[in-house]
Amino acid sequence: MSCAERRKLFAAVVLPQLNDAYALARWLARNGADAEDIVQEASLRAFQAMGQYAQGNARVWVLTIVRHTAYWWLRKNRSAAMVLGEDLQTLEERQALPFEPNVETPETALLAKSDAERLKGMIERLPEPIREVVVLRDLQGRSYQEIAEICSVPIGTVMSRLARARQRLCEAAAP
Repeated sequence: MSCAERRKLFAAVVLPQLNDAYALARWLARNGADAEDIVQEASLRAFQAMGQYAQGNARVWVLTIVRHTAYWWLRKNRSAAMVLGEDLQTLEERQALPFEPNVETPETALLAKSDAERLKGMIERLPEPIREVVVLRDLQGRSYQEIAEICSVPIGTVMSRLARARQRLCEAAAP
């Protein structure tokens, strides 16, 4: 495959998926700057592997690369005990939370922001395997089949992880 062909295919396959790639990396890394590094590395890996792309589901192919790159990057750049604070300003600037309602007054805006931050915190406290499934399904709207392919697990595992994630979120939300 020539470099020009590779660039053209990259533009058609990878570039349209960059918003979803960043969103997934952001949730896995829990930090906007790290997510940017992960997506950059994943994009480079995707470009290098364009000859291996089998004309299947581009989103699944790209998000699988992002997922693998994120876990590789996190192992390489963070110790297991390291816990980072949230980069809320970056998150709010780059990603409108889908569960944040339209607000009409300052009071409802404050309540909505508080609820969104609480839910975001609950999602981030989930263990990685179930957090990635809930992000892919409930925040990004991916199908069970796509999630199974991205995570390299059976669909049944996706469904059980999603059920566990939702149960933990409900338990955490209960007063």
